[in-house]
Amino acid sequence: MLWNTFLLALRAIRRNLMRSILTTLGIVIGIAAVITLVTLGNGATKSVTEQIASMGSSQLIVMPGQRFGPGGSDGAPSFKVADVEAVRSQITSIVGVAPMVNKGVTVVHQTKNWLTATVGTNNDYFKVGNWTLDSGRIFSDAEERAGKAVCVIGETIRNRLFGRENPVGSEIRVKNFSCEVIGLLKSKGQAAMGQDQDDIVVMPFRTVQRRLTGSQDVGRFMLSVQQGASIDSVKEQLISLMRERRKISENEDADFRVMDTRQLAETLTATTKILTALLGAVAAVSLLVGGIGIMNIMLVSVTERTREIGIRLAIGALENEVLLQFLIEAVVLSAFGGLLGIVLATGASIGLSSLMSVPYMFDTNINLLSFFFSAFIGVVFGYFPARRAASLNPIDALRYE
Repeated sequence: MLWNTFLLALRAIRRNLMRSILTTLGIVIGIAAVITLVTLGNGATKSVTEQIASMGSSQLIVMPGQRFGPGGSDGAPSFKVADVEAVRSQITSIVGVAPMVNKGVTVVHQTKNWLTATVGTNNDYFKVGNWTLDSGRIFSDAEERAGKAVCVIGETIRNRLFGRENPVGSEIRVKNFSCEVIGLLKSKGQAAMGQDQDDIVVMPFRTVQRRLTGSQDVGRFMLSVQQGASIDSVKEQLISLMRERRKISENEDADFRVMDTRQLAETLTATTKILTALLGAVAAVSLLVGGIGIMNIMLVSVTERTREIGIRLAIGALENEVLLQFLIEAVVLSAFGGLLGIVLATGASIGLSSLMSVPYMFDTNINLLSFFFSAFIGVVFGYFPARRAASLNPIDALRYE
């Protein structure tokens, strides 16, 4: 009986094929939108996680002031080289400490120039920041001590000034002095906050202080914790030491902040997941619109086939059989729309993932859930028209014109 009812439902759908296809559009668009947005959201979450991991694992960054962003120092005093040395000697379980001072400058090679950021630091910077060399070398101890005019550049600088040539051994002009390129960093790509991590020129700390900033201040410093050591314990030691060195009493707020890359990763990941859920919920509204469209067409179908329903009931068809037939029609329409939506979402997700430079992540759960939800919509919105068809009086139905 069920198979015959299913065949009758398919025959009715095929009889008005174009109308049936148009009816499923709401479901197709809704399912495609939900799956695409969730897939892109998952890809963005993974991309953010990978970008933060590229900054270096178990990393702590110490900055003056309490606010983030431009002007975040709030007039708080900068750090000194002695602070960095104190951290190196008194904090246990750390891999390295890298003081940092930044300066925006224009770099020039032959006829090409590019505005970039220079970072003055030491060799610990490459270890703490999880940098590896593509070619060349890092600073020698003599170059660090003397503040020699040498630099290690990122991939973006190489592309802007040298094209695909190997820049190692060449010279670039940094502001008003020449600097020898001794190393090329492997590309890291975009950072979690959108910055280009490869748009960088790394120079010895003393070189930048003497030739660019003219100051002995340390803008910020970062350190990484040894594998297996407690990051929280190191963070507590670091905060205690800095409060002591900056003469901050117990009842005073600190004039510096310590950023943990774990917390940054958790915050950004949670944010992208919330945005993904919100976008998915907004897209799911179109599924309700599609369900209403199915109910509307099924009601029209019941009206058009009133005499057919009356004949079936008059020759012995049960009410449950008529109800099941119309219910199956609604479920087939919505399930078919769900399948088309999944196919459309797969193509859209692959294309948009490539366009947005985020990884494509096929999520079996969201695809299966969307398909079954589309079928469920067919049951919910198809029940009322089916119930109406099954409850028709055979005599009244036969008289219907």
